[in-house]
Parts: sequence; C-alpha cells; structure tokens
Amino acid sequence: MTQTEVNEKAGLSEKYLSNIERAVSVPSIDVLMRICVVLKTTPDKLLLGIENVEHIGNVGRVAAMKIDGMTRGQQMLALSLLDWIAEQKI
Repeated sequence: MTQTEVNEKAGLSEKYLSNIERAVSVPSIDVLMRICVVLKTTPDKLLLGIENVEHIGNVGRVAAMKIDGMTRGQQMLALSLLDWIAEQKI
C-alpha cells in the first residue's frame, strides 16, 4: 500500500504520515489507531514489532497512553476512578 493510499484511507493530510515516519510529528492515539486499521495491524505490532503482547501488560500500556493524552484534571479524575475501582470487591 502506498503512503498516499494510507493517507486517504486513514483521513490524514498529504504529508502527515511522512512527518510521523520521520519523527517530526507524534500521532495521537486516534491517528495511530486509524493507521492500524488501514494497515490491518495492532499498535503493538506497528510500534514494537510484537504480535502477542498479553504477557507484557497490554491493557496497562493502552491505559497509560490514554491517560497521557488527557488534561491534568482528566488525569486526576482517571486516577481517582482507578483508586475507587481498586477498592471494590468485585
């Protein structure tokens, strides 16, 4: 698949993917997921070259990436929610 095809299918601007590849731009989680869908792969495979990542804490990594993209207030709320969930006896 060409870079132009990936750009079109993922809804990216003409040079954005090139900037990501050259580490000029850092994609958001949303953009990363759109690229993965177009390429029929997972973020772990794309970023780490690993297909099965259950043994290295994939859920924690995804949660950390999502929290990293939040505002400070949202991060504090997310941490409070995680504390509350940890206290539940479920």
